[in-house]
Amino acid sequence: MLSKGHEVKVVNAGVSGSTSASAASRLKWYIRSQPDIIIIALGGNDGLRGLSVAHMKKNLSKAIELAQSEKIQILLSGMQIPINYGTEYTDSFREVFHELAELYKLPMIPFLLKGVGGIPSLNQPDGIHPNPEGHQIIAGTVLKHLEPLLPEIN
Repeated sequence: MLSKGHEVKVVNAGVSGSTSASAASRLKWYIRSQPDIIIIALGGNDGLRGLSVAHMKKNLSKAIELAQSEKIQILLSGMQIPINYGTEYTDSFREVFHELAELYKLPMIPFLLKGVGGIPSLNQPDGIHPNPEGHQIIAGTVLKHLEPLLPEIN
């Protein structure tokens, strides 16, 4: 990022296995550091567990509203899940992220795992979590959507 003229400090606030239920409470902790931008990339575990899409939407809305109340810019990451729970659940899960981006007027990464999800060679043996090569692709996807939001170094 420095080579592209951006000086940034990145904090990964992700917690393995967490769901959207903890989003707002965890965000309160990180807001103390006064970030300029947050990337909300939550919900995948909700979908993999078949949790309520309506509850996930409510949880993500709380986190978004909290960040917006603190004047923090948000980049929302969309997620998709395997069709295990049927097309109705899978479609409504995917659409929630687009609905939130539209409702809160947020820039969005349509699918965080684009080019990685479902590709065995880019994932760990569980077929769900990216391996180092998969993470490189994800980093490029994030950068493509994040870079327009970053201020340039003076």
